Amino acid sequence: MFKDEVLIHVRSGDGGGGLVSFRREKYVPKGGPDGGDGGDGGDVVFHAATELASLGRFHDRQKFRAGNGQPGGPSRRTGKNGKNLVLEVPPGAILKDGERGHVLKDMNSPGERFALLKGGRGGRGNARFATSTNRTPRESEQGRPGLERWIRIELKMIAHVGIIGLPNAGKSTLLSRISKARPRIADYPFTTLTPQLGIVEIGLDRVIFADIPGLIEGAHLGQGLGDRFLRHIERTRLLLHLIDCQTGDASAVAAAYEVVRKELASYSPQLAEKSEIVVLTKLDLLPSPSDAEELAGEIKVPVLCVSSHSGLRINNLLGSVSAALEGEEGLIDS
Repeated sequence: MFKDEVLIHVRSGDGGGGLVSFRREKYVPKGGPDGGDGGDGGDVVFHAATELASLGRFHDRQKFRAGNGQPGGPSRRTGKNGKNLVLEVPPGAILKDGERGHVLKDMNSPGERFALLKGGRGGRGNARFATSTNRTPRESEQGRPGLERWIRIELKMIAHVGIIGLPNAGKSTLLSRISKARPRIADYPFTTLTPQLGIVEIGLDRVIFADIPGLIEGAHLGQGLGDRFLRHIERTRLLLHLIDCQTGDASAVAAAYEVVRKELASYSPQLAEKSEIVVLTKLDLLPSPSDAEELAGEIKVPVLCVSSHSGLRINNLLGSVSAALEGEEGLIDS
């Protein structure tokens, strides 16, 4: 199950209590104090695991707790420390305070670990309290309690390129053409219900593409699937804006472009300012590939024309993506 936002409760472990104990050995009638310290409670640690792409593991469980420290033992033995609680999240997960909403940590580096809550410290045993004037202390400390907190986890996928467009613009077909990803493809709107990732080899580089569910007019108001999935392309360096050109209607192509641009700006001005490559898709369904030039002219920005089904000009598109990611020119189709 794909899940990109959860609210969980975490608690670190309690410290173990110190022990009151005295030596009991043969021929040692007045043994001194030997009560050991309690073990420390386990920490709450988050780990950005590269093999994860969703927060689905938190679907059926909301509360998590680290292990408690064990009590101290005789002969000054320290109790065993509590087991750390390690919660694995996908790279790109953002940890927020569940009550106030502020960001605690952005787990944007694969393999990164972050200790959120420290476990309670173990209490001291009575051996710690022995002095020259108090040789038989009968006091010890209880372990300190662990810390607890509600945490909201929001996922923003880490990808180089975000694929956007209206429903049925050909986003999933393109992703399946250029990568090994196998998103759902059909001839009706909203076949993509959750974001999909695909890795594409371009030269010596591995480029990650993210395909998000299609936008419609009013997405920022909750129309269609809304704009909740746009967070997954906020980290991208480049947007691929796909437009279906099979109707051959220049005004419809221009209107489709404006609808998506408006929704991007309504969601986030920063997202709308990202570098963008506009791509007319389904070129193979036009009577002639040259017809796409007239359609592209209505958008008044550089446009590429491709057919994901036949593979026509796909290599041109990947070359332009590579050039754009390197900060070079080359976004105009030849």
